[in-house]
Parts: sequence; C-alpha cells; structure tokens
Amino acid sequence: MIPRIEFKASEAVRAALSAIGRTEDLRFSPDNRLLAIAGFARKRCLILKVEVEPAPDDPQVTIHDFMELTSEGIGEIHGLDFIDDQTLVVANRDGMIAIFSLPGGEPAGRSREIAPIRQIKGGLFCKLKTPGSVVARQDQRGRVSLLVCNNYRNQVTRHVVDRRWGYRARKNHLLLKHGLDIPDGIALSHDGQWVAVSSHGTNDVKIYSMSAALGPDTEPAGILENANYPHGLRFTGDGRHILVADAGSPMLHIYDSDTGWNGRHTPSRSVAVLDDETFKRGRASLEEGGPKGLDIDRSGHVVAVTCQEQTLAFFPLASMAGQPLELLRQT
Repeated sequence: MIPRIEFKASEAVRAALSAIGRTEDLRFSPDNRLLAIAGFARKRCLILKVEVEPAPDDPQVTIHDFMELTSEGIGEIHGLDFIDDQTLVVANRDGMIAIFSLPGGEPAGRSREIAPIRQIKGGLFCKLKTPGSVVARQDQRGRVSLLVCNNYRNQVTRHVVDRRWGYRARKNHLLLKHGLDIPDGIALSHDGQWVAVSSHGTNDVKIYSMSAALGPDTEPAGILENANYPHGLRFTGDGRHILVADAGSPMLHIYDSDTGWNGRHTPSRSVAVLDDETFKRGRASLEEGGPKGLDIDRSGHVVAVTCQEQTLAFFPLASMAGQPLELLRQT
C-alpha cells in the first residue's frame, strides 16, 4: 500500500466525513477549491473547502471547512460533476439528474436544504433510468453536454443543456450501448478526444473515440482489462494514463498508453489504496469493499479516493503512477 497524504482538518470536518455514510463518486471543482462527495445512503452531498499545496516531497492537503446539502433533488446520489465553480450536477440512481447552484458565502459547517435549478428526466425516446454517474462537457454557445451512465439500462445517454435557458435540456439521445453491462463510471480526456466507461458486469473499461460519431452500435476503440469491478476512473492531464478504482479489490489500477487508446490494455501498475482490515470490513460481496469514487485534483498533484469504509483518502499522483509529476500534468 502506498503512503497516504495525511490531510489537515478540524474535528468538525472529520465528524462530517464520518457521518456521511456510504459514499460513491467525488469531484474537485474547476478552481480546485471545493471537493464534492456523494453521500448515497443518507441522500445528501458533502461539500468540502480544500487546499492543495505543492511541496518538495509530497503535496499538502488541508480541508478548511464543509457544508452538507440536502434537497428533494438529491436522492440516492451516486454520481456528480461540476459544470462550473458554483454549479453542480448530480445523478440519483433512484431518480433523475438534478442541477444545483451552490449556496453563496463560506461553507461554515452549514447544513442547507436547497432546490434544484433544473431536473432532467430525458426525452420521449431517451428516458433516464437509474442514472449513476455523470460527466459535464463544455460545448459552444453556453451549452453543456451531460454524459450519463444509466446503470441498469446498460447505456450512456447525452443531454445537451443550455445555461441561457436555465439549463433546460435541448437534446436527449442514446450515446453508447454496445457491450456495456452496468456502466458504473465515466470520464473524458482533457483534450476531449476520448471517453472511458466502466463496465461493471464485463469487468473492464471501454474507451471510445470522440473524433467519430457515436451511437448505440458503436464498438469501443479500446478496452482496459483485469479490473475486477471497475468504478470511478480518471485520465491524467497528459491523456496518456487512466486511473481506475476497483470496487472488488483494495486496488487502484493504472493503465498507460503513449500512442492512443486503441486495442486492449492491461494495468502497468496496481497499487493498494485500502489496508486489508478496511477492505475486509466492507466486503459484503465479491463486488464490494474496494474504492469507489476517484478524482485527480485540478493541479494534477493529488488523487482523492473514497468508499464506504474509508470516506476520504489522498495520495500523491506521482508516486501512484510511478512517473515524474511533470509527465502527468496537463500540457
């Protein structure tokens, strides 16, 4: 197991982390000042005010404050992403996609009941069903594409929303389906050329090229193998590496590609992010116990991981990937 970064936090922050219950995805805000964690079981979202400081050895992480959000638009929240620094989209496995404007001011340990700006259920021929993970892509003219894993419909849908229209959905269509079996996580490369989808039932991650038109019959350009039950995943800034959280083991897998993501890939490295005792404590089935949520902070220094038995842990990206930091950063 690689050494964790021992983050600084007050007792109030640590109590909020302990109380959140079963977690799923997590996500840093674009300005790197906030970290949102999906509290699946307790139907709430925990917003942390964070600071990542580079250091000669390992980066330093401080959690300064927190805010706990509840809403009629937050149910069994499984996935989330930031549209911008103050706008959050959540995927509720028991409901719909909801978009929120975060409360202003400092978090200050507040518990807030908030109303969604918009709830999205899909179109007539593209209904959302068990949305589990979501990623937001900035399009042109104020539009945002929400790519959504519909977990138990075994498909990914795309919903184009317009900021100028209060995030009303202008388009809804089926984006990906072929070969997917419980798509459980989704990530876009920083250059927008690739989209990766965890396929829980086939025990792999499927990668699609965004340079061509996508549709339900599109086959993946590449496949990442040897992940028991892949969940959260992220591209590094240079697009040459993908980190995959394995919910069925204590491991996080790192895949490398210098020439693209076509073809089949096995991990170049696998590292334990849970000790044996913590992993076994959460081992309710073969599909559980390991890391779920995974994100890389926007400065490219820190990997954040979450699961039910270890609500939040940070690791240095460079030591995890086994390469110098400058090769992993976004160019």
